[in-house]
Amino acid sequence: MIKKIAIGSDHAGFILKSELLEYLRSKDFDVVDCGTYSTESCDYPDYAAIVAEKVSKKQVDAGILICGTGIGVSIAANKVKGIRAANVWNSETAALAKQHNDANIICIGARFIAPYYAKKIIDAYFSSEFEYGNHLHRVEKISKME
Repeated sequence: MIKKIAIGSDHAGFILKSELLEYLRSKDFDVVDCGTYSTESCDYPDYAAIVAEKVSKKQVDAGILICGTGIGVSIAANKVKGIRAANVWNSETAALAKQHNDANIICIGARFIAPYYAKKIIDAYFSSEFEYGNHLHRVEKISKME
């Protein structure tokens, strides 16, 4: 069960991250805010690395990353061993990222996903479980590629 979450963003995702922090805490998640802490320009790989390392080292159960598109943080996070970061854009892709890929980080594009929908995405992801079955050997193949 996911209880502790690391969340991070660049400047483009800061406002959405702030809103999601409140939402997650209202749902009794233990949330670690990994930055950034303002809308001042910064580099998304820095924050993706912080969140991904916490997830990889099992200091948290899962991660959420936010940048303008969700693409940059996804690419950066996936460079860390043990990370399966999925760029999701609706509740269906968020649920499938967990069910089929056992994604341990979801990435959201703040310029394209309104806060209302971002909350729906989070709810779908955290209420889903990895389905194992045929998906397990595929995830194991991904791990062997690292």
